[in-house]
Amino acid sequence: MAEQQRFSIHTRGRGSVEITDEVATIVATAAVHCGIAHIFVRHTSCGLAITENADASVRRDLETLLARWAPDGDPAYRHDLEGDDDMAAHARSLLTGVSLTVPFADGRLLLGTWQGIYLFEHRTGSHRREIVVTLLG
Repeated sequence: MAEQQRFSIHTRGRGSVEITDEVATIVATAAVHCGIAHIFVRHTSCGLAITENADASVRRDLETLLARWAPDGDPAYRHDLEGDDDMAAHARSLLTGVSLTVPFADGRLLLGTWQGIYLFEHRTGSHRREIVVTLLG
């Protein structure tokens, strides 16, 4: 059995947005009661991650690391049609990934106590991001 729903998030530029509640609501209202939730973002300059939800400094530190690993405006980049953050955003998307898989049972995500699902916006400007949640059970 499978179900699929989509939702959109409007970002305010680079940073993380928790989407755990949106995904949990889809799981809670589904006809599928036990299985796997596959979460996929339909873009190449943002990403998804499961990380700590209790201390926001964790996500700020992750942003610091992403900036080190894929800096804006690197002169070696060839792809910069949309600005200095263009290629860096694509590289950061590879680092975070664009999909996650989370088990669920009895209408609840089986995340750990301090785990949350986050959309990481890698562009400096705001964007509308579409997320697809597919439940398989």
